[in-house]
Amino acid sequence: MNAGIESDVFDQLLEVVRRFTQERLIPAEAAVEEADDIPEDIIQEIRDLGLFGISIPEAYGGIGLNMAQETLVIEELCNASLAFRSLIGTTVGIGSQGLVMDGTEAQKQAFLPRLATGEIISSFALTEPDHGSDAAHIQTTARRDGDDFIINGTKRYITNASRAGMFTLLARTDPDKEGASGVTAFLMPAGSPGISLGTTDKKMGQRGTRTCDVLLDDVRLPSSAIIGGPDNLGKGFYTAMKVLDRGRIHLSAVATGTSQRMVSIATEYARERKQFGVPIGQHQLVQALLADSQTDLLAARHLCRAAARKYDRDGSAVLEASCAKLFSSEAAGRIADRCVQIHGGAGYIADYQIERLYRDVRLLRIYEGTSQIQQVIIARNMLK
Repeated sequence: MNAGIESDVFDQLLEVVRRFTQERLIPAEAAVEEADDIPEDIIQEIRDLGLFGISIPEAYGGIGLNMAQETLVIEELCNASLAFRSLIGTTVGIGSQGLVMDGTEAQKQAFLPRLATGEIISSFALTEPDHGSDAAHIQTTARRDGDDFIINGTKRYITNASRAGMFTLLARTDPDKEGASGVTAFLMPAGSPGISLGTTDKKMGQRGTRTCDVLLDDVRLPSSAIIGGPDNLGKGFYTAMKVLDRGRIHLSAVATGTSQRMVSIATEYARERKQFGVPIGQHQLVQALLADSQTDLLAARHLCRAAARKYDRDGSAVLEASCAKLFSSEAAGRIADRCVQIHGGAGYIADYQIERLYRDVRLLRIYEGTSQIQQVIIARNMLK
Protein backbone atom coordinates (compact mmCIF):
# COMPACT_ATOMS: atom_id res chain seq x y z
CA MET A 1 0.00 0.00 0.00
CA ASN A 2 1.33 3.45 -0.95
CA ALA A 3 0.86 5.79 2.01
CA GLY A 4 2.27 8.87 0.26
CA ILE A 5 3.56 11.75 2.37
CA GLU A 6 2.42 12.75 5.84
CA SER A 7 -1.01 14.38 5.91
CA ASP A 8 0.06 17.66 7.53
CA VAL A 9 2.85 18.15 4.98
CA PHE A 10 0.44 17.30 2.19
CA ASP A 11 -2.15 19.78 3.47
CA GLN A 12 0.47 22.53 3.34
CA LEU A 13 1.40 21.56 -0.22
CA LEU A 14 -2.23 21.55 -1.32
CA GLU A 15 -2.78 25.03 0.10
CA VAL A 16 0.33 26.33 -1.69
CA VAL A 17 -0.93 24.87 -4.98
CA ARG A 18 -4.38 26.36 -4.37
CA ARG A 19 -2.99 29.85 -3.82
CA PHE A 20 -0.57 29.57 -6.75
CA THR A 21 -3.40 28.49 -9.04
CA GLN A 22 -5.75 31.28 -8.00
CA GLU A 23 -3.25 34.11 -7.64
CA ARG A 24 -0.70 33.34 -10.36
CA LEU A 25 -2.02 30.92 -12.97
CA ILE A 26 -5.61 32.04 -13.51
CA PRO A 27 -4.57 35.69 -14.04
CA ALA A 28 -2.05 34.50 -16.67
CA GLU A 29 -4.57 32.51 -18.71
CA ALA A 30 -5.37 35.22 -21.24
CA ALA A 31 -1.69 35.79 -22.00
CA VAL A 32 -1.12 32.04 -22.46
CA GLU A 33 -4.11 31.81 -24.79
CA GLU A 34 -2.91 34.77 -26.86
CA ALA A 35 0.73 33.66 -27.12
CA ASP A 36 -0.03 29.93 -27.34
CA ASP A 37 2.81 29.46 -24.89
CA ILE A 38 3.53 29.52 -21.16
CA PRO A 39 5.86 32.31 -19.98
CA GLU A 40 9.27 31.12 -18.83
CA ASP A 41 8.93 32.82 -15.44
CA ILE A 42 5.83 30.76 -14.69
CA ILE A 43 7.57 27.58 -15.82
CA GLN A 44 10.38 28.37 -13.40
CA GLU A 45 7.92 28.99 -10.55
CA ILE A 46 6.34 25.61 -11.27
CA ARG A 47 9.81 24.04 -11.05
CA ASP A 48 10.52 25.87 -7.80
CA LEU A 49 7.31 24.53 -6.24
CA GLY A 50 8.42 20.98 -7.03
CA LEU A 51 5.35 20.22 -9.14
CA PHE A 52 7.30 18.29 -11.77
CA GLY A 53 8.27 15.81 -9.08
CA ILE A 54 5.01 15.15 -7.26
CA SER A 55 4.81 11.51 -8.42
CA ILE A 56 8.54 10.74 -8.26
CA PRO A 57 9.70 8.95 -5.09
CA GLU A 58 11.47 11.01 -2.45
CA ALA A 59 14.53 8.77 -2.80
CA TYR A 60 15.07 10.27 -6.26
CA GLY A 61 14.39 13.89 -5.33
CA GLY A 62 10.63 13.97 -5.83
CA ILE A 63 7.81 14.72 -3.44
CA GLY A 64 6.50 11.15 -3.52
CA LEU A 65 2.73 11.62 -3.47
CA ASN A 66 0.53 8.59 -3.69
CA MET A 67 -2.23 8.44 -6.30
CA ALA A 68 -4.94 9.77 -3.98
CA GLN A 69 -2.80 12.75 -3.04
CA GLU A 70 -1.80 13.37 -6.66
CA THR A 71 -5.43 13.54 -7.77
CA LEU A 72 -6.16 16.26 -5.20
CA VAL A 73 -3.19 18.36 -6.35
CA ILE A 74 -4.07 17.92 -10.02
CA GLU A 75 -7.73 18.73 -9.40
CA GLU A 76 -6.68 21.96 -7.70
CA LEU A 77 -4.20 22.84 -10.45
CA CYS A 78 -6.84 22.26 -13.13
CA ASN A 79 -8.97 25.07 -11.80
CA ALA A 80 -6.61 27.03 -14.08
CA SER A 81 -6.05 26.54 -17.81
CA LEU A 82 -5.24 22.95 -18.70
CA ALA A 83 -2.07 24.16 -20.44
CA PHE A 84 -0.39 24.51 -17.05
CA ARG A 85 -1.20 20.93 -16.09
CA SER A 86 -0.07 19.73 -19.50
CA LEU A 87 3.34 21.27 -18.90
CA ILE A 88 3.97 18.93 -15.95
CA GLY A 89 1.56 16.18 -16.94
CA THR A 90 3.88 14.00 -19.01
CA THR A 91 6.64 14.18 -16.40
CA VAL A 92 4.26 13.49 -13.53
CA GLY A 93 2.48 10.75 -15.45
CA ILE A 94 2.98 8.76 -18.61
CA GLY A 95 6.42 10.17 -19.49
CA SER A 96 8.13 9.11 -16.27
CA GLN A 97 6.09 6.37 -14.67
CA GLY A 98 7.32 3.58 -16.92
CA LEU A 99 10.77 4.39 -15.57
CA VAL A 100 9.51 4.58 -11.99
CA MET A 101 7.66 1.26 -12.29
CA ASP A 102 9.98 -0.87 -14.41
CA GLY A 103 13.31 0.95 -14.78
CA THR A 104 16.63 -0.34 -13.52
CA GLU A 105 18.30 1.40 -10.62
CA ALA A 106 20.92 2.89 -12.96
CA GLN A 107 18.16 4.27 -15.23
CA LYS A 108 16.33 5.77 -12.29
CA GLN A 109 19.47 7.43 -10.96
CA ALA A 110 20.26 8.83 -14.41
CA PHE A 111 16.89 10.46 -15.06
CA LEU A 112 14.54 10.73 -12.09
CA PRO A 113 16.38 13.39 -10.05
CA ARG A 114 16.51 15.70 -13.08
CA LEU A 115 12.87 15.01 -13.91
CA ALA A 116 11.83 15.76 -10.33
CA THR A 117 13.33 19.25 -10.43
CA GLY A 118 12.05 20.02 -13.91
CA GLU A 119 15.61 20.31 -15.22
CA ILE A 120 14.39 18.01 -17.99
CA ILE A 121 10.85 17.18 -19.07
CA SER A 122 9.79 13.71 -20.13
CA SER A 123 7.48 12.82 -23.00
CA PHE A 124 5.64 9.64 -23.98
CA ALA A 125 6.15 8.64 -27.63
CA LEU A 126 3.50 6.03 -28.36
CA THR A 127 0.91 7.36 -30.83
CA GLU A 128 1.64 7.03 -34.55
CA PRO A 129 -0.07 8.35 -37.71
CA ASP A 130 -1.98 5.08 -38.14
CA HIS A 131 -1.87 3.74 -34.59
CA GLY A 132 -3.13 5.62 -31.56
CA SER A 133 -5.50 3.55 -29.51
CA ASP A 134 -4.16 0.40 -31.23
CA ALA A 135 -0.91 0.50 -29.26
CA ALA A 136 -0.19 -3.19 -29.76
CA HIS A 137 0.30 -2.70 -33.51
CA ILE A 138 2.69 0.24 -33.67
CA GLN A 139 4.98 0.31 -36.69
CA THR A 140 8.04 2.23 -35.44
CA THR A 141 10.87 -0.28 -35.75
CA ALA A 142 13.89 -0.95 -33.54
CA ARG A 143 16.29 -3.16 -35.52
CA ARG A 144 19.08 -4.86 -33.61
CA ASP A 145 22.62 -3.94 -34.63
CA GLY A 146 25.06 -5.69 -32.32
CA ASP A 147 24.33 -4.46 -28.82
CA ASP A 148 22.41 -1.46 -30.18
CA PHE A 149 19.03 -0.84 -31.79
CA ILE A 150 18.45 1.34 -34.86
CA ILE A 151 15.08 3.07 -34.61
CA ASN A 152 12.98 4.40 -37.49
CA GLY A 153 9.44 5.72 -37.58
CA THR A 154 7.13 8.61 -36.84
CA LYS A 155 5.30 9.43 -33.63
CA ARG A 156 2.33 11.80 -33.75
CA TYR A 157 0.64 14.29 -31.37
CA ILE A 158 3.44 13.87 -28.83
CA THR A 159 2.81 16.18 -25.89
CA ASN A 160 5.80 18.24 -24.72
CA ALA A 161 8.04 16.78 -27.44
CA SER A 162 9.57 20.18 -28.15
CA ARG A 163 10.28 20.70 -24.45
CA ALA A 164 11.43 17.15 -23.69
CA GLY A 165 14.82 16.10 -22.38
CA MET A 166 13.91 12.41 -22.65
CA PHE A 167 11.24 10.22 -24.23
CA THR A 168 9.65 6.98 -23.23
CA LEU A 169 9.56 5.44 -26.69
CA LEU A 170 7.58 2.40 -27.81
CA ALA A 171 9.00 0.57 -30.83
CA ARG A 172 8.66 -2.85 -32.45
CA THR A 173 11.79 -4.91 -31.81
CA ASP A 174 10.47 -8.15 -33.28
CA PRO A 175 8.81 -7.69 -36.69
CA ASP A 176 7.93 -11.39 -36.79
CA LYS A 177 5.67 -11.10 -33.75
CA GLU A 178 2.30 -9.48 -34.22
CA GLY A 179 0.66 -7.52 -31.47
CA ALA A 180 1.92 -6.71 -28.00
CA SER A 181 4.71 -9.25 -27.62
CA GLY A 182 6.97 -7.61 -30.21
CA VAL A 183 6.96 -4.11 -28.65
CA THR A 184 9.75 -2.75 -26.43
CA ALA A 185 9.92 0.42 -24.32
CA PHE A 186 13.08 2.53 -24.53
CA LEU A 187 14.43 5.56 -22.70
CA MET A 188 15.52 7.91 -25.48
CA PRO A 189 17.47 11.11 -24.68
CA ALA A 190 16.00 14.00 -26.69
CA GLY A 191 19.44 14.94 -28.01
CA SER A 192 20.02 11.58 -29.70
CA PRO A 193 21.19 11.95 -33.32
CA GLY A 194 18.45 11.21 -35.85
CA ILE A 195 15.58 12.80 -33.89
CA SER A 196 13.77 15.70 -35.53
CA LEU A 197 10.50 17.41 -34.66
CA GLY A 198 7.59 18.47 -36.81
CA THR A 199 5.91 21.85 -36.55
CA THR A 200 3.86 22.53 -33.44
CA ASP A 201 0.27 21.42 -33.96
CA LYS A 202 -2.48 24.04 -34.13
CA LYS A 203 -5.26 22.66 -31.96
CA MET A 204 -8.92 23.36 -31.27
CA GLY A 205 -8.18 24.13 -27.64
CA GLN A 206 -5.62 23.88 -24.86
CA ARG A 207 -3.50 26.65 -26.36
CA GLY A 208 -0.17 26.87 -24.58
CA THR A 209 0.26 23.09 -24.72
CA ARG A 210 2.75 21.78 -27.24
CA THR A 211 2.29 18.71 -29.41
CA CYS A 212 4.09 17.73 -32.60
CA ASP A 213 5.41 14.81 -34.62
CA VAL A 214 8.64 13.14 -33.58
CA LEU A 215 10.57 11.84 -36.59
CA LEU A 216 13.07 9.02 -35.98
CA ASP A 217 15.70 8.43 -38.66
CA ASP A 218 18.27 5.76 -37.75
CA VAL A 219 18.31 6.73 -34.09
CA ARG A 220 20.82 4.49 -32.34
CA LEU A 221 20.11 3.38 -28.76
CA PRO A 222 22.05 0.83 -26.71
CA SER A 223 20.26 -2.20 -25.29
CA SER A 224 20.80 -0.61 -21.86
CA ALA A 225 18.20 1.99 -22.91
CA ILE A 226 15.44 -0.63 -22.74
CA ILE A 227 13.29 0.18 -19.71
CA GLY A 228 14.23 -2.47 -17.17
CA GLY A 229 17.31 -3.50 -19.17
CA PRO A 230 17.80 -6.10 -21.95
CA ASP A 231 15.79 -8.72 -20.08
CA ASN A 232 12.68 -6.60 -20.73
CA LEU A 233 12.97 -6.91 -24.50
CA GLY A 234 9.46 -7.29 -25.92
CA LYS A 235 7.72 -6.23 -22.71
CA GLY A 236 7.14 -2.58 -23.54
CA PHE A 237 3.44 -2.88 -24.25
CA TYR A 238 2.84 -4.16 -20.74
CA THR A 239 4.81 -1.26 -19.27
CA ALA A 240 2.71 1.12 -21.36
CA MET A 241 -0.54 -0.40 -20.13
CA LYS A 242 0.51 -0.03 -16.49
CA VAL A 243 1.47 3.58 -17.14
CA LEU A 244 -1.85 4.31 -18.87
CA ASP A 245 -3.82 2.66 -16.04
CA ARG A 246 -2.33 5.20 -13.64
CA GLY A 247 -2.57 8.02 -16.17
CA ARG A 248 -6.30 7.55 -16.59
CA ILE A 249 -6.87 8.24 -12.91
CA HIS A 250 -4.72 11.34 -13.28
CA LEU A 251 -6.82 12.49 -16.25
CA SER A 252 -9.99 11.89 -14.28
CA ALA A 253 -8.66 14.42 -11.77
CA VAL A 254 -7.90 16.80 -14.65
CA ALA A 255 -11.49 16.53 -15.86
CA THR A 256 -12.84 17.00 -12.35
CA GLY A 257 -10.75 20.10 -11.68
CA THR A 258 -11.73 21.86 -14.87
CA SER A 259 -15.38 20.83 -14.34
CA GLN A 260 -15.30 22.52 -10.94
CA ARG A 261 -14.00 25.69 -12.61
CA MET A 262 -16.81 25.65 -15.18
CA VAL A 263 -19.51 25.01 -12.60
CA SER A 264 -18.19 27.86 -10.44
CA ILE A 265 -18.15 30.28 -13.38
CA ALA A 266 -21.67 29.33 -14.47
CA THR A 267 -23.04 29.55 -10.93
CA GLU A 268 -21.63 33.04 -10.47
CA TYR A 269 -22.99 34.11 -13.85
CA ALA A 270 -26.43 32.77 -12.91
CA ARG A 271 -26.34 34.86 -9.73
CA GLU A 272 -25.37 38.09 -11.47
CA ARG A 273 -27.01 38.00 -14.92
CA LYS A 274 -30.58 39.30 -14.98
CA GLN A 275 -33.37 38.52 -17.38
CA PHE A 276 -37.06 39.35 -16.95
CA GLY A 277 -36.13 41.47 -13.96
CA VAL A 278 -34.48 38.74 -11.84
CA PRO A 279 -31.16 36.86 -11.79
CA ILE A 280 -31.32 34.00 -14.29
CA GLY A 281 -30.48 31.58 -11.47
CA GLN A 282 -34.04 32.06 -10.22
CA HIS A 283 -35.42 30.49 -13.39
CA GLN A 284 -36.04 26.79 -12.90
CA LEU A 285 -34.70 25.65 -16.26
CA VAL A 286 -31.38 27.36 -15.51
CA GLN A 287 -31.44 25.74 -12.06
CA ALA A 288 -31.84 22.36 -13.80
CA LEU A 289 -28.72 22.98 -15.87
CA LEU A 290 -26.79 23.90 -12.74
CA ALA A 291 -28.12 20.93 -10.76
CA ASP A 292 -27.25 18.41 -13.47
CA SER A 293 -23.76 19.89 -13.74
CA GLN A 294 -23.18 19.73 -10.00
CA THR A 295 -24.36 16.12 -9.93
CA ASP A 296 -21.98 15.18 -12.75
CA LEU A 297 -19.15 16.98 -10.96
CA LEU A 298 -19.64 15.21 -7.64
CA ALA A 299 -20.05 11.80 -9.31
CA ALA A 300 -16.82 12.33 -11.27
CA ARG A 301 -14.95 13.44 -8.17
CA HIS A 302 -16.00 10.41 -6.15
CA LEU A 303 -15.23 7.96 -8.97
CA CYS A 304 -11.79 9.49 -9.39
CA ARG A 305 -10.97 9.32 -5.70
CA ALA A 306 -12.27 5.77 -5.34
CA ALA A 307 -10.09 4.63 -8.26
CA ALA A 308 -7.08 6.39 -6.73
CA ARG A 309 -7.62 4.70 -3.36
CA LYS A 310 -7.84 1.28 -4.98
CA TYR A 311 -4.68 1.95 -6.98
CA ASP A 312 -2.80 2.91 -3.82
CA ARG A 313 -4.11 -0.12 -1.98
CA ASP A 314 -3.69 -2.79 -4.68
CA GLY A 315 -1.15 -1.34 -7.12
CA SER A 316 -3.65 -1.68 -9.96
CA ALA A 317 -7.12 -0.40 -10.79
CA VAL A 318 -7.73 -1.22 -14.45
CA LEU A 319 -11.53 -1.32 -14.34
CA GLU A 320 -11.91 1.56 -11.92
CA ALA A 321 -9.41 3.77 -13.80
CA SER A 322 -11.27 3.30 -17.06
CA CYS A 323 -14.64 3.94 -15.39
CA ALA A 324 -13.31 7.13 -13.82
CA LYS A 325 -11.69 8.38 -17.03
CA LEU A 326 -14.76 7.57 -19.13
CA PHE A 327 -17.28 9.16 -16.80
CA SER A 328 -15.31 12.26 -15.79
CA SER A 329 -14.24 13.19 -19.32
CA GLU A 330 -17.74 12.71 -20.72
CA ALA A 331 -19.16 14.63 -17.74
CA ALA A 332 -16.78 17.51 -18.42
CA GLY A 333 -18.17 17.70 -21.95
CA ARG A 334 -21.74 17.76 -20.68
CA ILE A 335 -20.90 20.38 -18.07
CA ALA A 336 -19.14 22.58 -20.64
CA ASP A 337 -22.15 22.43 -22.93
CA ARG A 338 -24.58 23.34 -20.14
CA CYS A 339 -22.38 26.18 -18.93
CA VAL A 340 -22.25 27.71 -22.41
CA GLN A 341 -26.05 27.39 -22.53
CA ILE A 342 -26.39 29.19 -19.19
CA HIS A 343 -24.32 32.06 -20.61
CA GLY A 344 -26.50 32.24 -23.72
CA GLY A 345 -24.95 34.28 -26.52
CA ALA A 346 -22.14 35.39 -24.23
CA GLY A 347 -21.03 31.76 -23.92
CA TYR A 348 -20.15 31.75 -27.63
CA ILE A 349 -17.98 34.85 -27.38
CA ALA A 350 -14.24 34.53 -26.84
CA ASP A 351 -14.23 37.37 -24.29
CA TYR A 352 -15.86 35.00 -21.79
CA GLN A 353 -13.84 32.23 -20.12
CA ILE A 354 -16.41 29.53 -20.75
CA GLU A 355 -15.83 29.61 -24.52
CA ARG A 356 -12.18 28.62 -24.04
CA LEU A 357 -12.99 25.97 -21.46
CA TYR A 358 -15.60 24.47 -23.80
CA ARG A 359 -12.87 23.98 -26.42
CA ASP A 360 -10.25 22.82 -23.94
CA VAL A 361 -12.22 19.94 -22.44
CA ARG A 362 -13.04 18.31 -25.78
CA LEU A 363 -9.63 16.64 -25.85
CA LEU A 364 -10.23 14.85 -22.55
CA ARG A 365 -12.46 12.30 -24.27
CA ILE A 366 -9.72 11.41 -26.76
CA TYR A 367 -6.21 11.18 -25.29
CA GLU A 368 -4.80 8.37 -23.18
CA GLY A 369 -7.57 6.15 -24.49
CA THR A 370 -10.75 7.42 -26.13
CA SER A 371 -14.12 6.99 -24.46
CA GLN A 372 -14.77 4.08 -26.79
CA ILE A 373 -11.52 2.35 -25.73
CA GLN A 374 -12.53 2.82 -22.09
CA GLN A 375 -15.86 1.16 -22.82
CA VAL A 376 -14.06 -1.83 -24.34
CA ILE A 377 -11.69 -2.12 -21.36
CA ILE A 378 -14.56 -1.90 -18.88
CA ALA A 379 -16.67 -4.51 -20.67
CA ARG A 380 -13.77 -6.94 -21.09
CA ASN A 381 -12.98 -6.72 -17.40
CA MET A 382 -16.62 -7.30 -16.52
CA LEU A 383 -16.73 -10.39 -18.73
CA LYS A 384 -13.55 -12.04 -17.42
